[in-house]
Amino acid sequence: MTGLDTYIAGLPKAELHLHIEGSLEPELMFELARRNGVTIPYDSVEAVRAAYDFSNLQDFLDIYYAGAAVLLHRKDFEDLAFAYFQRAAADNVRHAEIFFDPQTHTDRGVAMATVIEGLLDGMGRAESELGVTSKLILCFLRHLDEDAAFATLKAAEPWLDRIAGVGLDSSEVGHPPSKFQRVFDAAGALGLKRVAHAGEEGPPAYVAEALDLLHIDRLDHGNRSLEDAGLVARLKASQMTLTVCPLSNLKLCVVSDLKDHPVPEMLRQGLHVTLNSDDPAYFGGYVNDNYRRLAEAVGLTRDQITAMARNSFEGAFLDESEKAVHIAALEAYAARPA
Repeated sequence: MTGLDTYIAGLPKAELHLHIEGSLEPELMFELARRNGVTIPYDSVEAVRAAYDFSNLQDFLDIYYAGAAVLLHRKDFEDLAFAYFQRAAADNVRHAEIFFDPQTHTDRGVAMATVIEGLLDGMGRAESELGVTSKLILCFLRHLDEDAAFATLKAAEPWLDRIAGVGLDSSEVGHPPSKFQRVFDAAGALGLKRVAHAGEEGPPAYVAEALDLLHIDRLDHGNRSLEDAGLVARLKASQMTLTVCPLSNLKLCVVSDLKDHPVPEMLRQGLHVTLNSDDPAYFGGYVNDNYRRLAEAVGLTRDQITAMARNSFEGAFLDESEKAVHIAALEAYAARPA
């Protein structure tokens, strides 16, 4: 392990772009399948890992939704969440804001209460046993229609005091943010934060729509923003947090080589970049893996790494006093001799 790797390992950080269903490791998938009597189309952990050899977002999503079929009971969602938080704690993640896709489960007949209460159980355990705090972000599946999104928001009403925000994920191309303007307006009126995936595979215009129509508080991915100088200027001026996911981008062929990843250019242009793992069980690495591998590929400096970790706390949906505690810990760590 290099000196920079060691530094990354101990650096306090937050994770702001993590799909909890995408942290379902093959071992847990098999355990839950056995526990729940669910037949899955793989006969071994190795066969599942081999199936992860996909090259685009849609192929990944097909496997992702198939894997979710093993999640049936409240305890399953608790175990899923706590398994992620154990990995996050090992990476010195102090706070995580996790996405969940209720429609993936309610469309299978799993009750909204089962999903949310199970995740909240896992989040509570993480805080009490691991010292990792967290918030929950409900995502709408953009390949489904607006009515389905409204129904999901309505079904989640009993838990809105424990949900920090709403997001927009799944297949981006052909499903622009404008499709969900009204439901995002409704979520904002309920006091929820708003985030959206945009500019991953979709064009820069999708980023502009997310800003102008969805009134997002944070931008998920945003890589293709760099294609529009005016958009970059807007993102810089507002210090909009971008939740960038390098290993996801590599696995889904958003970039062909990590050496070509846009993070250095984003930083050069003054964008508020954070590094995250997205769907780590499928994309080959948790948050520290993303820091380490990108640093090696593009030559990130210690100062750049520290800045992105600081951005992760500044971009979190925490109050200012909570952010200050985390940032003080980060600065104390960063000030230690190299």
